[in-house]
Amino acid sequence: MKKFITLSLLIASFAFTATFASAQSYNPQRGGYDQNRRGDQRDNRWNNRRNNRVRTVTQTRIVRQRNRVFRETIRITYLPNGRTRTQVISRVRIR
Repeated sequence: MKKFITLSLLIASFAFTATFASAQSYNPQRGGYDQNRRGDQRDNRWNNRRNNRVRTVTQTRIVRQRNRVFRETIRITYLPNGRTRTQVISRVRIR
């Protein structure tokens, strides 16, 4: 009985996936299926160019030096090659 149930589920899953295996993207502006997808390639190039930019973030952190406590405001720059550059903008003594 287990073999029969397993076999029937296996056949049903093949039939279910076979219906979606030949799906193509439908473009209603062109009146049919779009085969070359030039717009998608342009979007990918734009996203790659946008991801290759320098990103800058400003953060605050609490730093303890010996018996003093400071609040530092820092600027972190994420460079396209994976490196980071950290620069202290201001340091205010709390205690």
